[in-house]
Amino acid sequence: MFLQLDRVGVRYARSTATHPAVEGVSLEMAAGQVGVLVGPSGCGKTSLLRAVAGLESVAAGRITIDGQVLSDAAAGTRVPAEHRRIGMVFQDYALFPHLSVADNVAYGLHGRPRTEQLQRVQDMLVLVGLAHMGARAPHELSGGQQQRIALARALAPAPRLLLLDEPFSSLDVDLRERLAHDVRQILKDSGTTALVVTHDQLEAFALGDMIGVMNQGRLEQWDDAYSLYHRPASRFVAQFIGHGVFAPARIVSHGDGARVHTPLGQLADATECPLPGAYPEGECDVLLRADDVIHDDDSPVKARIERKAFRGSEFLYTLRLATGEQLLALVPSHHDHQLGEWIGIRPAVDHVVTFARTAH
Repeated sequence: MFLQLDRVGVRYARSTATHPAVEGVSLEMAAGQVGVLVGPSGCGKTSLLRAVAGLESVAAGRITIDGQVLSDAAAGTRVPAEHRRIGMVFQDYALFPHLSVADNVAYGLHGRPRTEQLQRVQDMLVLVGLAHMGARAPHELSGGQQQRIALARALAPAPRLLLLDEPFSSLDVDLRERLAHDVRQILKDSGTTALVVTHDQLEAFALGDMIGVMNQGRLEQWDDAYSLYHRPASRFVAQFIGHGVFAPARIVSHGDGARVHTPLGQLADATECPLPGAYPEGECDVLLRADDVIHDDDSPVKARIERKAFRGSEFLYTLRLATGEQLLALVPSHHDHQLGEWIGIRPAVDHVVTFARTAH
């Protein structure tokens, strides 16, 4: 593997024994992959990124890139940040206002022959789709264009790893996801290995080959987007990724497998479900995503609409069953029901995800 983190820990003066900034994080990335760290504010994702960059010391564990040990707490090894050949892109772009776009991109190329610098700058501007912008000043560009220039500047010295810290947070919502797709393509076209920090799930899904969900300094799961959504490793990941709720359920034996009884009825496809013995008396909580609940006027199961959020092509309904359980459902927006109305619903669960029962 190209990038390896082995039980990395980071502590600050304000950290406590029970709440370090980062604790026991292990992950691996292959060359050319894009990894993303996502999680709520204060979960440790930026601290971990800074440790990889060499801007923070590791209190435990080891960080290796391409076989070179950059940080090793046990051995006392710490390669200075400026010697790690790691590029960084920040959320505020950090472009030099008194330099042209081309000179900003060339900033990290000092010491190379002038002709080589000019060619590299032009190559980077072509890569980010701004080949005609070299003579302009940064303030003449839009926010999205400035972020592309910041990316071009970071890529110009050919870093072996690129780190991006909340790179789109200052942009408007509509631009973020589109630019995330563009940046991913730029990274893939250049063959760059990158690690990104964001709090936005859509950005993470748009960018990452691998995505890590962090919570209170720990890495809860490091996986591809599909697995995070459909096979969450913990309740936190299940709640943080996507829209969903937990409902009480009971797993019962059926032939060679099991059936899952829920307030919505019996789940038809439980091939991935644990056997009843996994939980006391088979009682557990089942994760029901908004796309697991289908609006069906003919269904005998009815739910009352408590809230509705218009999403353009669909509504996100918050529903309440007669038995008291709350559910979410994505419904095509031409089914415009009113608050308080009872509608028919049925389960359509392809991935049965269960966890130990908690108090409701």
